[in-house]
Amino acid sequence: MSLASVPSAKEARTALLLLVSAYTLSITDRMILTVLFEPIRLEFGVSDTQMGLLGGLSFALFYATLGIPIARAADRGNRKLIIVASLAVFSLMTALSGLAVGFVMLLLLRIGVGVGEAGVSPASQSMVADYYPKERRASAMAALVVGANVGMIIGYLVGGLVSQYYGWRAALVVVGVPGLALAAVMYARLREPIRGAFEAPAPRADSSPTILQTAAFMFGSPAVRQLLIASTISGTVTYGLTTWLPAFFVRAHGLSQSEVGLLMALAFGVVGAVGAFVGGKWVDRLSRGGLERGLWMIAATQLAVVPLSVLAYQAGPLGLALALFALPVFVSPFYLGPTLALIQTLSPVPMRAVAAAIKMLCLNLVGMGLGPLIVGALSDSLTDAFGDASLRVALSITVTLGLWSALHFWLCGRALARQPQPAPSGGSASLA
Repeated sequence: MSLASVPSAKEARTALLLLVSAYTLSITDRMILTVLFEPIRLEFGVSDTQMGLLGGLSFALFYATLGIPIARAADRGNRKLIIVASLAVFSLMTALSGLAVGFVMLLLLRIGVGVGEAGVSPASQSMVADYYPKERRASAMAALVVGANVGMIIGYLVGGLVSQYYGWRAALVVVGVPGLALAAVMYARLREPIRGAFEAPAPRADSSPTILQTAAFMFGSPAVRQLLIASTISGTVTYGLTTWLPAFFVRAHGLSQSEVGLLMALAFGVVGAVGAFVGGKWVDRLSRGGLERGLWMIAATQLAVVPLSVLAYQAGPLGLALALFALPVFVSPFYLGPTLALIQTLSPVPMRAVAAAIKMLCLNLVGMGLGPLIVGALSDSLTDAFGDASLRVALSITVTLGLWSALHFWLCGRALARQPQPAPSGGSASLA
């Protein structure tokens, strides 16, 4: 590693801020739909299953599958240009979604949003790994993940307030337009870092591993394999619950669109953002004694929140429900930043963007694609037995999958404890 190739702390902070901003808008454009579920469903006269398809599989199918070839290009080419182009595309598609004249047209435009967003996450994770050394990556990735919570906050606030007073179409236009401006700023200010700045010299780009070679490495590694399973199950739970939570508060507690937007932004977005960042910091600290310790902490927290979450969905008074939700909302995002960082740390430098995309393929195609659909289908199937409480019961059933993900996080930690740990890396990049 050449010291000249190590990014300065200022360069790292600037890049991270821009990447977080792009990721924030991608989540805003993705998650705003959840707070708009009820007015869209009522206007188009569709079922919960169809809304689950709109909010999940239609987006995730293209987002996840296109992520791999785009990530392959990011491992060989200019990651900055990929991110800028992707940002412009998904922002435009979101704005155009406000003009949809029917459910099918809206479905197609949401597919366009997924196509655009496919290039942001893997390339961003690869760039962060080249701006920050291994010892600071979980914190840096957690900062990137905090962008997801900030995006949720913006989406919930704008979606709730704008849709109540101006309609759901105006809300989609309002969140879509700023991404076009950010794309221009990123083109001017974001610098492409040197690959593998904190690791041993990487092979030439034209000799980088193929997608199949990268997949073989990942599924052949016991630790990475367990990490993929654990994060995929966690993603199924997370996406399924967060997609339907606004509708849950509208149906079960009688909140208005603006009230549910404010509630989701403050009670879930802010607390979740703090939890994501704190989780990254704790895992960084625990991992100094071995990477497995951070994974075991994540497993323990996932076990602890399942009973509280079930009680929260069944609680009658809104105040009691929010009190029961507090701990689950705080600790549930703990896994996000550390799992992204661990994929980068365990993967060879020339595989990083594709490895991130394969991880995101598993997380998004199954988690994002099926999570909302599972909840919607469960809600429809339980309507005859539970009536208006069917969504409440469907969410309670879905959250118990957290017990399964906790098992695989523990198995990942056990696999890490049995293999040699990556050597420490130096450098000046810092989050401070």
